[in-house]
Amino acid sequence: MSPRVQVYVIAALLALVGAGLTAYKNLELGFPLLPGEYRTVWTIEAKVGFDADGGPVKAALTLPREQRNMEILGETFSSSGFGFYIAREDDEYRAIWSRRAAQGPQSLFYQLDVYQRPGAALAQPLSLSTDVQKPFLGAREQEAVRLAIYSLVEQAHERSSDDESFTTQLLFELNDEENQDRNLIFRYYTDRSLVDVALLVLATADIPAHRIRGLYLEDDRRRLSPEDLLEVYDGKRWIVFEPISGQPGVPENFFIWQRGGKSLLDLEGGRNSQVTFSVIANDVPARDVSMRGTKDEKDALVDFSIYSLPIEQQSIFKLILLVPVGAMVVVLLRVFVGLRTSGTFMPVLLAIAFIETQLITGLAIFTLILILGLWVRFYLSRLNLLLVSRIAAVVVTVVILMGAISVVSYKLGIEQALTVTFFPMIILAWTIERMSIVWEEDGPYEVVVQSGGSLLVAILAWWVMTNRYIEHWTFNFPELLLVLLAFILVVGNYTGYRLSELMRFRPLVR
Repeated sequence: MSPRVQVYVIAALLALVGAGLTAYKNLELGFPLLPGEYRTVWTIEAKVGFDADGGPVKAALTLPREQRNMEILGETFSSSGFGFYIAREDDEYRAIWSRRAAQGPQSLFYQLDVYQRPGAALAQPLSLSTDVQKPFLGAREQEAVRLAIYSLVEQAHERSSDDESFTTQLLFELNDEENQDRNLIFRYYTDRSLVDVALLVLATADIPAHRIRGLYLEDDRRRLSPEDLLEVYDGKRWIVFEPISGQPGVPENFFIWQRGGKSLLDLEGGRNSQVTFSVIANDVPARDVSMRGTKDEKDALVDFSIYSLPIEQQSIFKLILLVPVGAMVVVLLRVFVGLRTSGTFMPVLLAIAFIETQLITGLAIFTLILILGLWVRFYLSRLNLLLVSRIAAVVVTVVILMGAISVVSYKLGIEQALTVTFFPMIILAWTIERMSIVWEEDGPYEVVVQSGGSLLVAILAWWVMTNRYIEHWTFNFPELLLVLLAFILVVGNYTGYRLSELMRFRPLVR
């Protein structure tokens, strides 16, 4: 295999790996491809209120489970003076507050942040019981109610083909205020909700079913009671129904708090208990949502990455990761355009300095230091110093110039010039030494050409490196550097004419 083919194979593998990792972070971990993207994070607060009797108190609140379309980013508990722990009971998680003695009104709080993702709400199935306990309807005064229930079952059975369509038809009948059987049942069960009556009728029809408690995610809602959905087992899977419309499926903005199981709240040592909810929406940067979502999972791609470093080191790497982008700009301009620069990658270092000093200020400082440094270098050459001593003297001179510029600019109130220290001193010294040698060997014209080429490349590299999209991609998707490396390897195989050579030989073509 020839070296050229090897380059193309390696470049293809690098590009494939880099693009694949980027796609994984975007599609699976939710990292945004574009800067400035925000996600809606819902903050839900549950307030448990009750009156304590003066003795020992124990309150148990059922906690929501993980859902496929709802990601819990964080949760907090507040319970002044109460002990707290989380217990698992019958495939449910419950928050337990306890206290040896409490008197009067008490308030306990549980708060969680939820991010809604696309997709179905439920992952099938949980270990939910399919046992049916038929209601006892044998008393003489319940005879009319019993007949009404059986009448509803018969009507729904005749107008349906399976348990799913049976449930839909039953909910239609229970919502029809002109249905006499329905009205008789609700007059008897005055304290029961629509879902309660539906569960009663479904149990009579020997169909497993239970309620789902939850909330509709709508901004700025307070003191809410949980809403109920109906979940029915058709022999193969659990199907959720909205009780008012009778349509199957979980509503799009519905957050499931409890699916089946026991009561939402159990209280010992108190009375007048209730659970109310408040919901508010917050716009959060998409990257923060992704980081919070993968914090507990410890995804390897995030755990072993720049994000695991302290914030101070992350800010440093945010600048370092832009260096390969500047190197790519240099490669393109050197290989395809043919610009001559002073040093191969000195323009990249200048571009980094321009990022810190701002472009106009950086250009002025660089030009001033270069002119003064060349003047000092020409004077030192007359002293016949050794190379090492001469370069060291230039370095000292550059430091003195940088210090003088900083002091003078501070006295004049020019704060931007104080960032002169971001210029690489050694690179400046070597640049001055190289320019003086070029001046002596090739004349001042070549110095102007190389200096102008270096500044042009540095300006273009600065323009690319400060692009908000480039900054976002290099920091949040450093895997794209593999794609960049693949591109540079391919460019390294180019052996054609440069743009400057085409212009140079244009008279010969004519």
